[in-house]
Amino acid sequence: MFKALADYARLLRAGTALARHDVILPGEYHSRLPFPAKLAGKTLRLFGGRTKGRQGERLATALEKLGPAYIKLGQFIATRPDVFGVETTTDLSRLKDKLPPFSMEDARKALNEEFGEEDAPRLFPDLSDPVAAASLAQVHKLETPEGTKAVKILRPGVETLISNELRAMGRAARTVERVNVESRRMEPVKFTQTVAASMMKELDLRLEAGGADEMRAMSLKDGHFQVPKVDWTRTGKRVLTTDWVDGLPMTSADTFDVPYVTREALANTVTRGFLSHAIHHGVFHADMHEGNMILTPEGQIGLVDFGLIGRIGLNERRFLAEILWGFLKRDYYRVAEVHFEAGYVPADKSVGDFAQALRSVGEPIHGKDASEVSMGRLLLQLLDFTHTFGMHMRPELVLLQKTMVQVEGVARSIDPNHDIWAAAEPIVKDWITQNLGPAGAGKLLFQNVKEVTDRLKRLPEIMDRYEESLTPTIPPIPPRERFAPWWGWFGFFLGIGALVTLIVYS
Repeated sequence: MFKALADYARLLRAGTALARHDVILPGEYHSRLPFPAKLAGKTLRLFGGRTKGRQGERLATALEKLGPAYIKLGQFIATRPDVFGVETTTDLSRLKDKLPPFSMEDARKALNEEFGEEDAPRLFPDLSDPVAAASLAQVHKLETPEGTKAVKILRPGVETLISNELRAMGRAARTVERVNVESRRMEPVKFTQTVAASMMKELDLRLEAGGADEMRAMSLKDGHFQVPKVDWTRTGKRVLTTDWVDGLPMTSADTFDVPYVTREALANTVTRGFLSHAIHHGVFHADMHEGNMILTPEGQIGLVDFGLIGRIGLNERRFLAEILWGFLKRDYYRVAEVHFEAGYVPADKSVGDFAQALRSVGEPIHGKDASEVSMGRLLLQLLDFTHTFGMHMRPELVLLQKTMVQVEGVARSIDPNHDIWAAAEPIVKDWITQNLGPAGAGKLLFQNVKEVTDRLKRLPEIMDRYEESLTPTIPPIPPRERFAPWWGWFGFFLGIGALVTLIVYS
């Protein structure tokens, strides 16, 4: 009961913050609301005052002030343009979570707890003051014989804070799903569970280290990005150490006015690097905003912060490549066929009708200047057609689409005339040649034979399980468990009485 009261207190605090920033029953939707909602909205705005900006911008500001769990919630909302709209999710994708740093004493204490009081001073002898601080962790600089390192340390007590906030969110989601039947289509409980699972992963920096190391291996092959090397000796559950990335932050407009790079080349690198990782490897940095990018003195783009990694399977990679290639070649019927082959459009729909809808999306963007074409608007149209043709969204593709919009925004901020289609063509063409040509057919045949062979190896085990399922057995109940002992029933009724008494007198 005390946990429930604490959860509702946290939710009340969150609701107050959202009302203060005019996010609950916002004024721009005033004309569409029923009278009780209009009255409630006006009352809330009297207490909260008027705030400027679009609804997504106001929501981002409110979530920033509520803390790390709500910032992460906003980042996940940004992955659902199909539910919240492209404009709102684009605003939320720029969430920043810069906070004042915690003390050096707490930082040293965290290192001692992670590596021991004897090894910590030896491993981290010259730890600098914090150079950057976010909601979950802060970063220090460390000079070592092997070179300069970046040391990321989780905030003290952040695990407890996150756990409490996530529990309150889960309670709110269950309540909403219970009382509002229409909300079940959006699956608020599963959504908050996804947020919780992601946040718990981010609280174990060993997992982030694994993602960073995987991204570094891919980047060394492709050459698009520079990813710092993980220092495994100085990495643990609450501490992550990597090589330091020298350079200029890409959050500043002055960064791009340097003599050794051009804006066009940088924008192409952002787009091609992302697509190369996603299509060729099925793994991509899923939080590619300017705050996680650094322009190095060599003219490369350095990536940092690998807490959110996206993954797509071979079928989804083929789906993405063929769709991009179809739009590039204006082969809308093939794009439609790919959707049906992948099972994303119900079989009772018409391939021709879907191709016609896709043509209405693709044709307006051809022949126009790149600055007049928005991937956000294109995505919005595609999402509209998902409802028209009864398509179900796939979580991994939604995250991919969100990152594509984010990548386009970064590339356009670097070069306003960036043509994402021209940048994508060599990457997509290379993948199509390797995987859908003669060599790709042989590779696909080998994979299918291997999969069939693996399944045949498991056939005896599957048949044994099937045979066992046909003759179920009910285990006998042990004599001692046939009836609960008298003290068990006594304790049960005593607990019920105590609960009733607490409710009556509270």
